Amino acid sequence: MAAPPEISFNALVVSLATTAAVHLGDVAESTTGEKMPPNLEASGHMLDLLSVLAEKTKGNLTSDEERFLTQVLYELRMRFIDAKKAADGVAPTVAS
Repeated sequence: MAAPPEISFNALVVSLATTAAVHLGDVAESTTGEKMPPNLEASGHMLDLLSVLAEKTKGNLTSDEERFLTQVLYELRMRFIDAKKAADGVAPTVAS
């Protein structure tokens, strides 16, 4: 029998970020295994939830947790911008 998944702040962030990635069309949906077209409203909502989490936990996270959340938010925001540009017919941002 497999061990239960770790319950931690970073696991919560990963869960929310994975949901955002599914809505961005980057990750296959767990029940169907299919990648869906981007849903900017739903992915934006997940980004908003992560932003609220960052704001409400400010000053209460370890440096590793804060760094992890900041990095995840940055990457998802960049991906959201690219998905929005694609939906608007604009060339995506080049990542360095």
